[in-house]
Amino acid sequence: MTAAIRWTIPAIRQALETKKISARELTAEFYSRIEKKNPELNAFLALSPERAYAQADRIDAMRARGETLPALAGVPVAIKDVISTRGIRTTCGSRILGTYVPPYDATAVERLESAGAVILGKTNCDEFAMGSSNENSAYGPVRNPVAIDRVPGGSSGGSAAAVAAGLTVAALGTDTGGSIRQPGAFCGIPAMMPTYGRVSRYGLIAFASSLDRIGPLTTTVCDASAVLAVIEGHDANDSTSANVPQSDYFEEMEKPIRGMRIGIPAEYFGEGMDPEVRAKVEAGIDLMKRIGCQPVELRMPHTEYAIATYYIVATAEASSNLARFDGVRYGLRVHGDSLREMYKKTRGKGFGPEVKRRIMLGTYALSSGYYDAYYLRAQKVRTLIARDFVLAFEKVDAIVTPTSPSTPFLLGERTTDPLSMYLADIYTVTGSLAGIPGISVPCGTTSNRLPVGLQIFGPRFAESRVLQLAHAFEKAGGFLV
Repeated sequence: MTAAIRWTIPAIRQALETKKISARELTAEFYSRIEKKNPELNAFLALSPERAYAQADRIDAMRARGETLPALAGVPVAIKDVISTRGIRTTCGSRILGTYVPPYDATAVERLESAGAVILGKTNCDEFAMGSSNENSAYGPVRNPVAIDRVPGGSSGGSAAAVAAGLTVAALGTDTGGSIRQPGAFCGIPAMMPTYGRVSRYGLIAFASSLDRIGPLTTTVCDASAVLAVIEGHDANDSTSANVPQSDYFEEMEKPIRGMRIGIPAEYFGEGMDPEVRAKVEAGIDLMKRIGCQPVELRMPHTEYAIATYYIVATAEASSNLARFDGVRYGLRVHGDSLREMYKKTRGKGFGPEVKRRIMLGTYALSSGYYDAYYLRAQKVRTLIARDFVLAFEKVDAIVTPTSPSTPFLLGERTTDPLSMYLADIYTVTGSLAGIPGISVPCGTTSNRLPVGLQIFGPRFAESRVLQLAHAFEKAGGFLV
């Protein structure tokens, strides 16, 4: 097998079952790709070859015994570096956790490995998942394999770049305000954010606990559904994990979409959008019409408040969650003459500028005299944004929007302008605040060959409907419109 092959999950299964390749050979092939390309991309922060080859050998032994192979047998997978992995360094892209090695696996990782997946290593990300470009990592920015001078999106930029560059077949990312979907759009691959509670957060190092979600990045919608089917499900270790029935995504995806009503909200097509992005998304919507969907114009009046609401709620929760990183129990410790000085020096040296900015914003929003004016009011507006979606889904089956108002921007272009960076998530934070599922799928490229993403939202726990529409779009040639 050559390194040029674009492997998918079904192709790997067929190759293993027909003995065209072994799981060990496939693992070696992907490590060879990483060795060649990662120095330029900086997508991986840590590799786990001992663990990966041991898993590959287990799969090969099962095949030799004639046993039925599990769902993801031999599939190379990468894990975003905010998700705990037993025995593999997990830094969250931060100096403060530069030497931290978790003693346990996150539930999602455990389920992947139980399904036969081969964990290649950990991918780079914005520090503590706070960023939209993957330039906030303490270990250097990730470069977009589509255009090496541009960002891959964030915060799951390493996972997106690794998949897009063919360094892994699938990857796990996390999405708090767009951190799976926006990198998927920027790197030209499908990227899925499940409903809040669909996938266990146990082992995910928290940024904003009411928003954080784990989801897959892959090269096909079918592969995304295969990974989601493995990692989803109730988990007693996570009190926010939902105990809801699991769907047969493969069966649901093949159902016809003719007559499906797709909502087109006017608020997602306003000023500030790159004209070429608009043209490509509109072409994608036209394709959906041609394959039988019925477009419905929508108004979602509270969308304009989403960015402000998100950056109050998310930073407030970050302020609380990141208080645990103080140099006492684990991670970096900088000596001080008093406990207070040790805290100050440790957090001052350990956290980067963006994390410090968000902690300060969140602490201010939660402080005495400002809680009601900021955090409590933001939670009320969050409810109104969620209600916009509830009302919309009484009229439509799914909602279609751009994923990002722009194509991948140049490295360094927005690092001195935090507000401009935050606005990169203007179309994704709404779904995050509402807790609904969404996927970004490729929707062609611009005149300078940069990827455009189209976003599909569905009602809570309607992942099968979202994947059904995304799969139909992919089969109809929508990725290349």
